[in-house]
Amino acid sequence: MRRASGARRRLWAIAASILALPTWAQELPLPGGSVDSLLAYAREHNPEYAAMRLEADAAGERVASSSALPDPKFRIELRDITRFGEQSPSLSPGNVGSTRYLLMQDVPWFGKRALKRQVAELDAEGVRGQAMGNWAELSARIKAAYAQLYYVHRNERYTREVLDLLSRLEKIAQVRYAGGLSAQQDAIRAQVEQTGMKTELISLENERRQLQVRMNALLARPAGAPLGEPGQLRPVPIAAKLDHSTLEARVRARNPQLFTEEARIRSAEASRELAYRNRYPDFSLGVSPIQYQSAVREWELMLELNLPLQQTSRRARERESESLLRAARARAEAASNQILAELAGHLAGIEAARRTDTLIASSLLPQAELTFRAALAGYENGRLDFATLLDAQRQTLQARLGQLKVQVEVQVRLAEIERLLGDDL
Repeated sequence: MRRASGARRRLWAIAASILALPTWAQELPLPGGSVDSLLAYAREHNPEYAAMRLEADAAGERVASSSALPDPKFRIELRDITRFGEQSPSLSPGNVGSTRYLLMQDVPWFGKRALKRQVAELDAEGVRGQAMGNWAELSARIKAAYAQLYYVHRNERYTREVLDLLSRLEKIAQVRYAGGLSAQQDAIRAQVEQTGMKTELISLENERRQLQVRMNALLARPAGAPLGEPGQLRPVPIAAKLDHSTLEARVRARNPQLFTEEARIRSAEASRELAYRNRYPDFSLGVSPIQYQSAVREWELMLELNLPLQQTSRRARERESESLLRAARARAEAASNQILAELAGHLAGIEAARRTDTLIASSLLPQAELTFRAALAGYENGRLDFATLLDAQRQTLQARLGQLKVQVEVQVRLAEIERLLGDDL
């Protein structure tokens, strides 16, 4: 009985744990509360990035086979299968005149295998650079989308605060109208403004949903999958980390596209050297025992060379390799100029946005809030009309949204700079 009771308790415990699984799943934090949670999810689940990593692994595996010798060849020759017409044709090595066995191995000219391996290694580096660039592009898009989601969420919060404020102003206007201190038009104007704010909330909700769909697409999640509410923007690096010359040096050393282009240049150089090595012949080595009846009585050695006499096609391949090398260098130079120009533009944009943020925070926003408080007091005392109060309220909202907008712009430009760096600041 005790054993049965103990087994029953264990079964109940297992059943309770199984029933609790959905609750645990619901308690798992949703991605979206921070940029790091989104990037961690994308690194594990984004199929495009996974495909690029697998392609990089495949390119690395090609290195070993690129310099391997070709498979040897084996040949068997049955000679005089009728033994001068004395017997019916035979396929038995012991019943023919002689049997020649030939084992051959093709060997390229000295240095060609090393060059082929070098080309394969550099091509693999290029594919790894493309995978790095894919992740840098994906992470930049996620960071930018997160900043835009943050902007929409905060905009919705500000709009609801304004809607609540307008509701209170409507009550004030109704009290003043009941006391004969203002016209009924003030209350109606407040209601119209509230309707406008509600319309703005609908637009912001639609924009938020569109951004969530875009974010889920980047994360390879269902379009309607829920996301956590953005908590806060990433801290802006100190000015020393945004020094142009320092970042330029980091971009030249770490940018995935420049890394890929440099690998392509070196691969083109090795390919050119290989094209010139093709002026020399490849050869084949062979050993051949010859069997008479049941015994091997002769041995032969063989050396075979291919004669590189087709100079027209060979020179064309050499010119092709030279042109490909010059093209790779030109692409690398063009990419470097474009990337450095983007870096300078983003740094200038961050500087302008930070100065604007400072100006709004230290001057425009306090002035707008002070103006609104003064306008509210003036309206309550009958010294200002309702239209002036609404204008002051709009100025306060526009100042807050303007500050939020430049902060988000800084985040987007930081994401672009990190894309160029291929790493976080």
